[in-house]
Amino acid sequence: MEIPVYLFTGFLESGKTKFIQEMMTDDRFNEGEKTLLLVFEEGEEDYRPDQFASPNVHIEYVDDIEDINDSMLTLLAKKHSVKRVIVEYNGMYEVNRFFEIMPENWVIAQVLMIADSNTFMNFNANMRQLTFDKMQSSEAVIFNRFDDKKDKNEYHKIVRAAGRRIEILYEYADGHVEPDNIPDPLPFDLDADIVEIKDEYFAEFYRDICEDGKKYDGKLLSFKGIVAVDDTLPKNTAVLGRHIMTCCEADIFYGAFVCEYKQTIALKKRDWVKITAKVKFRKHEVYDGVGPVFEALSIEKTEKPDPELATFY
Repeated sequence: MEIPVYLFTGFLESGKTKFIQEMMTDDRFNEGEKTLLLVFEEGEEDYRPDQFASPNVHIEYVDDIEDINDSMLTLLAKKHSVKRVIVEYNGMYEVNRFFEIMPENWVIAQVLMIADSNTFMNFNANMRQLTFDKMQSSEAVIFNRFDDKKDKNEYHKIVRAAGRRIEILYEYADGHVEPDNIPDPLPFDLDADIVEIKDEYFAEFYRDICEDGKKYDGKLLSFKGIVAVDDTLPKNTAVLGRHIMTCCEADIFYGAFVCEYKQTIALKKRDWVKITAKVKFRKHEVYDGVGPVFEALSIEKTEKPDPELATFY
């Protein structure tokens, strides 16, 4: 039987306990199903189970994530015969660490990041990798303790660097919540005859085609990238892309696509080229499934961009 998991992330004193406490006192969410509440960090605020809408909530505290594994979590779930799991996660742990120890029948139902708007900017400046990790894993980021003196645009830009589909919410002291309605137009024209991806927008383009690729199917695109080739690739096929930094140097990766070309050109590893191609989403052995294949109309060697590293900033 699959067990849904609701994972709440955020740093110490961000308001996770208060959020979960209020959720568990609401009989619309807590209808009596047996629930395991895993708490990975203890702040100043304690849970008050006597106020929960149902008594069928079993709280287990975890001092160190290294002390538990999937077998132990399976035993806990069986011990309490739980139907769902709620996790208050330690902000100093990367989210993937929890995914690695989850039992196979635990299925992520929702991941939310709770952030104190008064301390978020400081955490983002000093622990960017951990902050980015929480945001990119979340369906929504809730900025609590918000007020009109703060600039939503600053918070918006930081979250959008982690993902265009993340919902952003602002919770004020009086309890009312405002959704983020700041528009996010793409920095290139998808309706152009040839969609020109400027060097500074490659990271944005790469993320968007990975998140919502079907809208690119059949489009003509032009962009600059670095070549990767090896003997395992089919004839007249190369991999073309850019090195992208998502949040810090530790997260640099090569974001690339399959490129097929007919013209005679000798491509070697680390050549910089400018390509104009039609995008077709289809099966390809490089993807081990369906992915964007760039069918080149023209491809020519060029100078590398400055800066060479693509970023979201």
